[in-house]
This record gives sequence, C-alpha cells and structure tokens, in this order.
Amino acid sequence: MSTAHDPRPRDLRVDDGEHGAAAPVDEAETLTGDDGQDSGERTTSAAAGRCAHYALTVFRVVSGHTGPGLRHGWDALMHWTTVAYMSDEEIRRRLVKKHLDTYIADRETARSNIDRLSKKTSKMAREAVHFGLTPEEAGRLRETNTELQRRRRAGTALARIPFDVEAAQPTEGQIRRHRTVQSLARFAGVLLPAGAATIGLVLAAPTAGLIALPLLAGAAWWLGRHPVELTQRPLPADLVGPPELEPLVLDTDDDPDTTELEQEEGPYAIANATTPEEAEEALRRAITHEGGDVESVTDARHEPWGWSVRVTFRTGSPDDLNKEDTYKGLVTLLRVRRNGLLIEGDPDDGASCTVRVLIRDPFAAELVGDVPYRAPLSASITDVFDFGVAMDATPLAYALAGLMLLMVADSGGGKSGIMLAMAEAVTSTRDAVVINVDPVGTGVDALGPAITLSACMDDDTICAVLEFFLALCSARARQRAKYGWGNLWRVSPEHPAFCLFVDEWPQLSNRAKALLIRLLLLGRKEAIWVYGGSQYGTKDYLGEAIGPKLSAKLIGASRRVDVTELLGSGALAEGYRADLIRPATHNARNDAGQMYAQGLPGMPDRPMRYQVREILPDYAARVGAERAAAGLPDVTHTLAEAGMLDAWLELQEACQNITLMPTTRARAPEILLTIRDAFSREDDPAYVTLDQLHSHLRRAAPELWGRWDGLANRDRLRELGKALRRALDEADVALSSQRISELDGTPRGFYLTDVQEALDNAT
Repeated sequence: MSTAHDPRPRDLRVDDGEHGAAAPVDEAETLTGDDGQDSGERTTSAAAGRCAHYALTVFRVVSGHTGPGLRHGWDALMHWTTVAYMSDEEIRRRLVKKHLDTYIADRETARSNIDRLSKKTSKMAREAVHFGLTPEEAGRLRETNTELQRRRRAGTALARIPFDVEAAQPTEGQIRRHRTVQSLARFAGVLLPAGAATIGLVLAAPTAGLIALPLLAGAAWWLGRHPVELTQRPLPADLVGPPELEPLVLDTDDDPDTTELEQEEGPYAIANATTPEEAEEALRRAITHEGGDVESVTDARHEPWGWSVRVTFRTGSPDDLNKEDTYKGLVTLLRVRRNGLLIEGDPDDGASCTVRVLIRDPFAAELVGDVPYRAPLSASITDVFDFGVAMDATPLAYALAGLMLLMVADSGGGKSGIMLAMAEAVTSTRDAVVINVDPVGTGVDALGPAITLSACMDDDTICAVLEFFLALCSARARQRAKYGWGNLWRVSPEHPAFCLFVDEWPQLSNRAKALLIRLLLLGRKEAIWVYGGSQYGTKDYLGEAIGPKLSAKLIGASRRVDVTELLGSGALAEGYRADLIRPATHNARNDAGQMYAQGLPGMPDRPMRYQVREILPDYAARVGAERAAAGLPDVTHTLAEAGMLDAWLELQEACQNITLMPTTRARAPEILLTIRDAFSREDDPAYVTLDQLHSHLRRAAPELWGRWDGLANRDRLRELGKALRRALDEADVALSSQRISELDGTPRGFYLTDVQEALDNAT
C-alpha cells in the first residue's frame, strides 16, 4: 500500500511497528512526552550519546594501533633494564677483562712511578755534581733513592706475576649476581629518577603533559607497526676469542724495569765463576736484582783474593751500592763474606765504580811481604818509606815529613802496630828523633833505646813535654826568620825533626788535649810533627773537631760515625768502609793492621784498603838496640841554638824518673789497682760497666765479690755498686761510678780517665 506524502517533518514521525510505516503522531505528543521531558533536553542527550559513540570508536581504533606499540616499548625497556641483551658468555668475558684491565693498570702505574722517581733522582744527582748539596738536600736525595729502589723491587716482583686467566674466571653464581646488580643499578639509577621527573613535570605543568601525550602516542603507533626484536646481541669485537685459548698476559719485554734477570735461573754466587764473563754476569744479575740500573759490567779481572770488576750505571749512583740494605743484599746474592765487597767510586766518572769481590783474604803473606830492613842512620825523614801494600798490590809508601797525622782504630784494629811501624822508620833516619807519649800505656816503647824521649802514664810529665815543644815552636820560628829559611824548617842532621807519637789520645787529660791541639796547629812548619792514635775520632773524645783538619788521616776498624767525622759525611757511600774491618781478638788476628788513608803524600785519595806490615816486638827491640848502638841523631846542637838545652835536660830527667814510678803504684789502694787492672785486661777501653767489672773483681777476690751471684741481675748490680762505694770510701779514693751515656740504657760504670786521675792522685 502506498503512502501519501506526509508533509510533516521526519522528526515528528514515529515508526508504526512491524512494517516500519510512520504512524501519525499527535503534535502535542511530540512536544511533551509521557514523563513530561522537554524535547530540547532529549535532543542534547542524543547528541552526547553520539559523541560518546564516536569517541569510543576513535579510542578503539587508536588503542588497536598503539597498544601493541606500548607493549613493545615496555618489553624493550625491561629487556634493557634486566640486561637480557647480554649473554652469560659476554658477562663472563667482561668480568675477566675487568681483572686484566686492573692488572695492566697496576703495571703501568708502577712503571710511571719508577720513571718519575728515576728522572727526579737523576736531576738531583746532576745538581749535586754541579752545585753540591746541603745536609737537607743530601737527606732528600737519599730518601728519593731509597724510594726508587723500593719501587724498582716492587715493579720487578710485579713483572714476575703473569695474568692468570683461569683464576679470573667467574662462577655461574657470580654471573647471576653481576646481572642482578646491573639490573638494580639501572632501575634505581635510571628508571626511578626518570619516572619521578616525568610525574613531577606533569604535576607542575599539565600543559606539557598534554603536549607530550601525542608524542607518546605517535611513538607507540610507530612501535606497533615496527616492533623491536628482543634478542641477545653478538659478542663485542674486543671480547671475541676465548681468553682460555689466548691469555692476555703482558710481555715482560714491554716493561723497561723487567730485565733478563726475571727470565733466567741459576745461582748468583760469584765464587763459582771461572771466567771474567761469568764474573761480570754474576755481578750484573746481583746488582740488577737489588734495583740498580746497570748500563754495563766490564773489565773483570781475576785477583789473588777474588774479582775486580768495573760497573757503569745508567741512572742512580754507584754510591747506592754502599747503602746498608743494598750492600747486605749483594753479599747474600754473591755468596761472599759479610765484609767481602769493596766499592770504589771513579773520581773521573761519576757513573762508574770498581767493585772488588773478596772471596779469600786479600792480604796473604806473599802479597804483603816482609818488613824491609833499614840500617841505622841510613834514611832521611823526607824519604819515602814502604809500610805495606794495597789490595791491588801497589805499595803503601809515603814520606813522614810534614805530616800531622791521626790514626783511628778500635781496640784490636792494629793502631798501635801501625804507629810502631812508622816509629821504626823514623828511628832509621839521621835527621829525626822519636818522642813517645802515651797517657795509659807504653806507646811505641818496643823500640827501647832508639826512642829519644818517652813520657808515659804521667799527666804532669806529658803536659811538660807538650809545653816544651810548644815553646820550641816559637823558638824555631825566630830561628827560621834569623836564618832566612822561609816558611818551613830545613831538616838536617844538625837541625833534626821531632816526631811525637801520641797514643790513646782520648785518655789525655783536658789540659794535655788542649796543649796537643795547639801543637798540631803550630808544629808543622817547625818540623815538630805529631802522629796521634785514638780509638775514636769524634770531637767529644779528641777535645776539639781537629780530626778533619789534619793533613793525613788513617782509619782502621772503626764505628761508622768515626768514618764520617774524619773523612766527611759521604765517605761511607764513596767506599771508605772501615766499619766493615774486623778487629783482632785474643784468638784471631782478623783484619788487624788494615786501614783506609787520606792525605798521605804521594798516595792517591781513594777508598782502597791497605795492609801495614806488622812489626813484632822482638824485631823492634833488636833494631832499636842496633840503632841506639850506632848513635841517634844529636838534638843538643839545635836546642842549644834555640836556647832550650837546659829545659831539655830537665825534661829528660823528669821522663827518666817516670821509669821508676811503677813501684809507687803498689802504694795505691788495692781496690783502685783492681779496677785499673780490669781496664788493662779489657785493652783499655774508654769505659767499663759494673757488669764487666764484676767478673774481674770476682777473679781477684771471689769470696768478697761473688756474694751476690745468686741474685737477679738488677739486684746483683745494685749490691755491687754499694760494696764498691764502701770500699772506695774506706780507701779514701775520690772515684764514683757514672752513667755510661754511650751505651743503651746508660748502665753504671767507670771511665778510664776518672780511674787514671784517681790513681795519679793516690800515688
């Protein structure tokens, strides 16, 4: 059925039901519904519904394209955060490489530190050569050198340790822990700060969030169409190749401080060397092992006592070999005796030195030879006398004329024997006489009647002798001017020289020391020469710092401080190792009579060890009697010209009376004589402790002095001190024990000078 055209608006028509025909609606109904709702509101609701429908449609379309993109982005972020892109193999290799990088960095640090200190040391050494060193600068140079040697030894030890790939391999648990730690670090260090910053930005500036939303949607849209492939990456190029097959170990050739020494094996003992080449190689290895930067080891020469080798350094100094730690290390490596190395610097080449390696006694009897016979009145004091031999077999020969000489050596060092050898030479001359002075012993009296004047063990007589020769200095100075002899006394048989041999210098009284020092300053020009002997060479023993000012110095077995006091602060490093000479004991001669020398006329000033030929008492007595029978040089003429003959005769009479004085010593108190005898049995040291003295007291009177042997050491010494004090007071002896400041702990004891003074007062 057709329907006539309905002129009503479509909106005012309603569906008639099943056939979909539009039924006519009353206009009033269209304006007002059953519930009374206004038509305008209904229209608005319909429009909102349509908008929601459209928005939902758009959301579905957008989410359908961006949702997968967001999921892909999240998966990629988690893939990065959990380090899932790294395989376990890559993590393992990275952990191994981390250990290797640390190993390489340690070697490079060691190398750079050694290079820096080596350059600094070389610069300081060059400045020392050109400008000298203050004590502070010398100390800094020594400290820098010590640090350089320490770092070189550490670098050498480090170079010996290869990189152990197997030991650096991580376990499965370590790999898992590494991955977990990396994940937590990325989450806490990147994701949390980034999320917090984004939220803060949106809250602070919502507009920025609205701007960022389309950008995020666009990125998600793109990721939805281009998903990221989440796989494990291939191994980086720097990790390709299994470390097990190709260990990453530094080649020792790359390290300038690693030498062939680390690649070679075998003993360092130079005693096994049979050729110069083997000796050179043994010494090179030993020095390099101790940190020396050696350029060459050459000119090895086999000697009767061992080897003599020349060493040249690239950096550092030959003096370093004389440092205590280095010296001990070389002795151990070369397998020689504790004092078996002598290092002599080359005065013409600061980088070179001669190393003498002592395998046997350097002064065998065939090398030293016999004492040469000198006939009476056959020589002049200006002649050169042969006293011994050097290690290189050159003679120890020098003239005694004009010398103001100090000989320092410990008890047993051969000091008295060397002075006797020089006095024996003087007694063979026709123009010089011997004056013997010794405050506590008999000096060179083994020559007997060949001695012109002897003053021993009597302070007043010794002072009278010294005062006499001081007066003679003034008289001879006037005579020189009168004769027109210039600045030096002209020695002749008519005007002979006076040679004073003064032993045990430290035992002189203060008055005698002052006189002797003044004589040393005035006597040289007047041919009044002093040859002093002392167990110590420091100012506190000699009275003044006179030792370094004397023209000639001999030093045997001594303390290190005596060497530096006499020969200068750098003497030990230069090779004057008198501290290594071993003094004689009751059962062994050791190195007695060996010495170093400076200032001897005609002899080079070099750290060469010499051996003086020993003059036996029997030989000295025989030649002394022979020379006295032949006649000694006559001094009466020259003393008469000086107007001092009467004073000389009085002095001779006073010295002659000294020989009768030993009987007076018996009148001294027994306790004082026992104490003095203890010093004699100990070879007259500067001091004796109560502990040392006790053994001598027990020997003299065991019942009296052995009563406290069962007590503790401290109680024993306390009781001994009390008993000594009572015995000395009862004997009316002005002598008290003193604190021995030279010894650790400052134990109580007696000084020889105090004992001798008390003995002189008692007799």
